[in-house]
Amino acid sequence: METPGPLPGTRIKQPMTRKKLLIGLTAFFLLLLPPFALLVGSPYLLSLGSRILIYALAAASLDLLLGYGGMISLGHAAFVGIGAYTVVILHVHRTAAEPLISWPFVFTGSDSGLVVLPLAVLAAGLAALIIGALCLRTAGMHFIMITLAFAQMLYYFFISLEKYGGDDGLSLAARNSLPGLDLGNNNQFYYLCLAALFLFLFFAQRLVNSRFGLIIRGAGNNDRRIKSLGIHSYRYKLVTFVIAGGSAGLAGALLANQTEFVSPGLMHWTLSGELMIMVLLGGLGSLFGPVLGAAVFLLLEESLAMYTEHWMVYMGPFLVLTVVFAKHGLFGFLIGEKGKNG
Repeated sequence: METPGPLPGTRIKQPMTRKKLLIGLTAFFLLLLPPFALLVGSPYLLSLGSRILIYALAAASLDLLLGYGGMISLGHAAFVGIGAYTVVILHVHRTAAEPLISWPFVFTGSDSGLVVLPLAVLAAGLAALIIGALCLRTAGMHFIMITLAFAQMLYYFFISLEKYGGDDGLSLAARNSLPGLDLGNNNQFYYLCLAALFLFLFFAQRLVNSRFGLIIRGAGNNDRRIKSLGIHSYRYKLVTFVIAGGSAGLAGALLANQTEFVSPGLMHWTLSGELMIMVLLGGLGSLFGPVLGAAVFLLLEESLAMYTEHWMVYMGPFLVLTVVFAKHGLFGFLIGEKGKNG
């Protein structure tokens, strides 16, 4: 795959400003803080913190498609669900000592995170490869509807699997295990989620500022121009789609461990919509923006739900005001961002 130099008109990575550095350091220390909530008797905050990190990972993976590749996907929740169901399926076969694979070797499932988490990423990435290979042959509204259709097909498929809970979902007896870690300990599980998010953000930042990333960003802005330069953007988009899908699968596996419950609702289009809102709320094409968007969205949801079950009535105006007065999202508003990709 040929990787040409920077494209004309494509924005190059800019040096980090003091404001960005200050916001990044503040966010880093805030993310390290939640485990100490146990010292003041608030384990609920720790659970909420883990949930925010997991959703931030899923939203940031969607931002690779939306913010950089210009690929509006309403089926991203499918990969979250595939990652979660990988955990459940391996757990069920491990508990029942029933072979999941009988040939060419016998595999009865596993509860080891060293096996389950990579398989969740692999399964979601493989699904993204198949779905992306078909969806990326279209564009615009057709792409949106086909990604939605695939997600809904998987949603109804897993509803039909009574062995894995069907429409009611299925609970896990315990979280996965990792050598040297007790994932049943909420502190340690929180830091696992934090490490997964930081590693993804580091990888994604390097990716979008590489030559590969310049092509993706260029294709997202003007795909015809990229093709006129002799670059086959389809292959680059497909690789990005697979990376985003695999990362969402990791988020799904962590979410299954965090809640110790999985249902087909994780594949429903409404979750895709929520992830999209988190991306737009935080800032499209900023990577850290979706992290901020996930935190604000979930904190508002939890806070408003304590007073009314119709919390979306109040969430709606807030989202409208954000779109009107912070066109580049909350993160762009904080740093005074004027460009598209910060």
